[in-house]
Amino acid sequence: MQLYTVTGGAALGGRLRAPAAKNSVLPLLAATLLCDAPCTLRGVPRLADVDTSLRLLGAVGAAAGWEGEDIATRPAPALCGDIPPELAGAMRSSVFYLAPLLYRCGRVTLPLPGGCKLGPRPVDIHLAGLAAMGARVELAGDTVTLCCRGPLRGADITLRLPSVGATLTLMMAACRAAGTTVLRGAACEPEIGDTADFLNAAGADVRGAGTPVIVVYGKAALGGAVYAPMPDRIAAATYAAAAAAAGGQVTVEGCRPQHLAAFLQLLRAAGCAVEAGPDALTVARDPARPLRGGQEVCTAAYPGFATDTAPLAAAVLLTAQGPSRIYDALFENRFACAAGFAAMGARVGAKGRLLWLGGGGALHGAAVTAPDLRGGAALAVAALAAQGTTCIRDPGYIRRGYAALHADLAALGAACACTEADAAPAGAQNRPN
Repeated sequence: MQLYTVTGGAALGGRLRAPAAKNSVLPLLAATLLCDAPCTLRGVPRLADVDTSLRLLGAVGAAAGWEGEDIATRPAPALCGDIPPELAGAMRSSVFYLAPLLYRCGRVTLPLPGGCKLGPRPVDIHLAGLAAMGARVELAGDTVTLCCRGPLRGADITLRLPSVGATLTLMMAACRAAGTTVLRGAACEPEIGDTADFLNAAGADVRGAGTPVIVVYGKAALGGAVYAPMPDRIAAATYAAAAAAAGGQVTVEGCRPQHLAAFLQLLRAAGCAVEAGPDALTVARDPARPLRGGQEVCTAAYPGFATDTAPLAAAVLLTAQGPSRIYDALFENRFACAAGFAAMGARVGAKGRLLWLGGGGALHGAAVTAPDLRGGAALAVAALAAQGTTCIRDPGYIRRGYAALHADLAALGAACACTEADAAPAGAQNRPN
């Protein structure tokens, strides 16, 4: 178990470069199985989920591995369609292997995927779309099996809601299907366009990605590609949130501020100075000036307020003057981090999808536990605004999305470290009277 220690009270300053996006890299690794030639993904961060993806690729017989900061994959003569339960249970992104392995093997078995405990995330949209393209779907307990004789067929599919995962799954399936596929009501998140750009670089014909209607013309063959994934908009939001919570000035380079416009607007409304250019953003706040509360936030599909940034927004608004409310429309357990906020002295309450923030209080160091990936990062951001030292016990969540969050924060001037520790209790330190 990792133990993060964060001592708050210091303003931040400096510059960081956004890493490649976790939410692009994971489907891209799965998509390389659709390719008939070697592929290289440039500048991939060493995340726990990337490690799990490489293990999964190896378990099904694919050749994939690190080459410096890049990941290289090579076509394999034969693949296995059985995804090991321990790998499927380690991350939600194992669902992205359904379409590529169904194409390669004609049959794929997947124990329903795990990941962060954010509440039910059904795969029915994935399965309904694949069934419409000719796959036979069998459910047995917690395991789904897909079979198909011959190639999938192009189809006109309307998604019942704009699921990012289902859009990626069906877009990948359509690339090697016979005929034309139309996806209506598709998700518009930037990672959809990034995956389409990779597939097109390999010879696919995907049009309209990033809009509600995607048209894919199936190809009998795909080559390889050398591709640099897009920058991580959630990591960029995390660094921006850190500057807002702690005060100071932080510049995030190599990002695309337009991808987190809703989050940056919240920071401006809370009293931060935000400058956004085409590939960099700067967030500044005078630590002596309190943030403004009174914010009403509801997450939504892109370009709305991203669900992954909701805990970060909460961490920023904990000490703001005036109450705020955040509603997550996607996950019913998004705010499990509220218990950690409360342990740090915040006036906070969570009920279902709604998080209420009383604001106006002072935070202090505490012993807390990361409940999930983004909740763990939010606790670290909140700790930057606390007096004293916060110890965050992390049972493996934070490194799923941040290669070294503690080092990133330390590079900006925060007193932050990460050590390997047993699950023994860690008491709060330097708690003020």
